[in-house]
Amino acid sequence: RRQPNFTKVDQLRPGTHGHNLIVKVVDSKMVVQRGREGGPQGRQMRIAECLVGDETGIIVFTARNDQVDVMKPGTTVELRNAKIDMFKGSMRLAVDKWGIVKAAESPAEFTVKEDNNLSLIEFELVTVVE
Repeated sequence: RRQPNFTKVDQLRPGTHGHNLIVKVVDSKMVVQRGREGGPQGRQMRIAECLVGDETGIIVFTARNDQVDVMKPGTTVELRNAKIDMFKGSMRLAVDKWGIVKAAESPAEFTVKEDNNLSLIEFELVTVVE
């Protein structure tokens, strides 16, 4: 197995995927919680929007179901095979079933640069006609 190539938050671009990042969770808030705890498997759905970042900037990460438990503020998290989803013209980081979200083995040494929020930049879809 080859070592993953880690990306910095400020290098993320719309429509890209396959990113590996080590980020700190700045904030996390539950936006959707459906189903009952201990209900039938697969019936419960949880989505949290988490502000994550590194020393280059921050971005909103959409955590789903089990990922929500990992995304506690102050935790250093390793994201494997993350992709950029566009939501209302802004970038969101997400990890689907092909990726991994796990707490990092050791806390990150960096301070999160909170004044560079990539999710606040609005992108406009421009159709290029050749």
